[in-house]
Amino acid sequence: MKSIHPIILAHGGAGLRAITAPQAACLRAALQVGYHLLDRGGSALIAVEQTIRVLERSGLFNAGKGSRLQLDGVRRMDASIMEGHDLRAGAVASVEGIVHPITAARLVMEQTNHVMLVGAPATTFARHFKLERQPRRPRHRPAGVASMTRGLSSEALRLYRDMMKGSLLLRERGGKETVGAVALDRSGTVAAGASTGGIDLMLPGRVGDTPIIGCGVYADNQSGAVSMTGLGEGIIRLAVAKEICDRLVQGKAPVTVARLVLKRLITRIKGAAGALVLTSKGRFAIAHVMPHMAAGWWDGKGAPMVGDKFQ
Repeated sequence: MKSIHPIILAHGGAGLRAITAPQAACLRAALQVGYHLLDRGGSALIAVEQTIRVLERSGLFNAGKGSRLQLDGVRRMDASIMEGHDLRAGAVASVEGIVHPITAARLVMEQTNHVMLVGAPATTFARHFKLERQPRRPRHRPAGVASMTRGLSSEALRLYRDMMKGSLLLRERGGKETVGAVALDRSGTVAAGASTGGIDLMLPGRVGDTPIIGCGVYADNQSGAVSMTGLGEGIIRLAVAKEICDRLVQGKAPVTVARLVLKRLITRIKGAAGALVLTSKGRFAIAHVMPHMAAGWWDGKGAPMVGDKFQ
């Protein structure tokens, strides 16, 4: 059997802000880590996990050490990972106090018969496997009700206050976004993963698309691999990752499929998102309908390609 040339794609989220120089450098480093694993015969699954771990650890994106705070001042993170050969998948939602939710998601896939663990039990599970910890609440964070609630609807604020009967804490700023990756290994297997700290001003317990298989990620060797970023509620309502993969089965080009589905996201529910799309033949697309998407790819030739505006 002829060996397939591997490739990896990664993203640091889509939104209004342009990519910064440190974020671009971090994405390049992450792509190098992932590709070198693939080049040595490593699996797409492990390459995706390790690529995302670099981004989680950096603190430059809304994942791992850079995760945003929910309204009670706690980091609650989501992640998922999936491989396309046997359709194995694992996910965690609202996990606290760890640096690498993507690894917790892989452990759910490999060490249990389940697909997703959530909340406090997910945190206990991660601690059982001695995953690296971080504070649930940042040690150095200013407090201020006015700053925390700026832009929050009165209904959401009222709901939160009724629920918690407590004070609010200042949200973190910095334009950090969800991270993700897709990869193709030498055996022709694809994998996809994503990790996030959510969105600004979340109600505690809010979960977006990232840990939901078929919404934030999907991988199937018969179609391809997808990792999403953007407004999770809209991505969930259209199950975007699975829809992209379903259309890939029809033989359409990844860029065509990505554009069609993202256009439908806008016209149907006024959503906003970006996507990494990769087939088991190595065809790929990076597409977004938001002004910027920090992303890149590398197939081992030249230097990793990183930017924030793609077709």
